[in-house]
Amino acid sequence: MPVADPAARARFLAATRFNQDGLVPAIAQDHATGEVLMMAWMNAASLEETLATGRVVYFSRSRNALWRKGETSGQMQQLVDLRLDCDGDTILALVEQKGVACHTGRRSCFYQALREGELVPITAPEIDPAVLYGR
Repeated sequence: MPVADPAARARFLAATRFNQDGLVPAIAQDHATGEVLMMAWMNAASLEETLATGRVVYFSRSRNALWRKGETSGQMQQLVDLRLDCDGDTILALVEQKGVACHTGRRSCFYQALREGELVPITAPEIDPAVLYGR
């Protein structure tokens, strides 16, 4: 769902409240199932590119660079809808997820839960991370 109108993209960016590091949390949710897939960060450049292209782009804090989801793994996220919360400080990206969202090979990054007092994985990897990243 690319937004062709630069003025509309600018309005979304202007309404977004970035933190002191110039970042805003972005939650990716499967548009069809409602499953929460992951949380990452966006800066103004990644948000602009996401809106302009319809391909979800994040900002990698560890690499200090734009992170085009799926660039290395092929597990892309296509934007269906982008929403801003009531305070303007959190983004919800409704996406069509190609493959898995998590670098561990799982569909969702939210795969750990307390069970009988222990933090355990509740889903198994769908694909070996070594296959995803060619290691």
